[in-house]
Amino acid sequence: MKDGLAVHEYKAGKYEDAMMIVGFPSVGLVSSIAANFIIRTSKLERVAGITSKEFPPYALIHDGVPSPPVRIYAGERTCGDGGEQCRQIVTAAGEFMPRPEMVMPLADALLDFCKEKGIRTVVTLEGIGWQSAEEPKIMGVGGTERGRELLGKYGIEKMTDGMVGGIAGVLLYGGELRDIDVICLLGPARADLPDARGSAKLLEVVARMLPELRIDPEPLYKEAEEIEKQIKMAMESVNRPKKMTPEEAVIYG
Repeated sequence: MKDGLAVHEYKAGKYEDAMMIVGFPSVGLVSSIAANFIIRTSKLERVAGITSKEFPPYALIHDGVPSPPVRIYAGERTCGDGGEQCRQIVTAAGEFMPRPEMVMPLADALLDFCKEKGIRTVVTLEGIGWQSAEEPKIMGVGGTERGRELLGKYGIEKMTDGMVGGIAGVLLYGGELRDIDVICLLGPARADLPDARGSAKLLEVVARMLPELRIDPEPLYKEAEEIEKQIKMAMESVNRPKKMTPEEAVIYG
């Protein structure tokens, strides 16, 4: 156990030249929504978990199986009619933002896992506040020269000045120290509600980087429309003078 963190492997394996997607809560929860969407739709398998007495005391239950607050998932991918092996994808996800003193140890644990398992590229997802009426753009930061070249390759606008905080920020410079290419994708999002539309825009970029995953963000766009509809109904109900029927009262069914 290092810095109060312990990595528990449920399934041993190597993931040579794989890409890891990292998603922890951020503005609009876009990174968490996107990471969990990838895990579900790509049918990734839980391969490791990270525990600490400093983490919130809860277990995530999926298909009847409890897991710690931070999990790592992986899955073999195939593409082409001949079953050609494609790049593996590994995803690290958590539903909480660690306290400031735990950010660096957690980022280090993820990078150490990548180094041990042969993972060369990390894409960390982050949400940034967005209130403009203009069409939002996904921006990116590369922690290494190769990472910055990848941004250009996939047509991602580079962030030239600013600051990236939290786990994403530590991963950016920590990856360079370990010769791991870390890219941070910054997705504009609304801070006042879970922004599924912002998550879908992040996923569109991930889909360009990993076309064999065949990520379809359309379900998230549909979810975004439903969320907005529910929020609108909730706001209208606040100003509604008459007594609501039971059917009208059930907004989040």
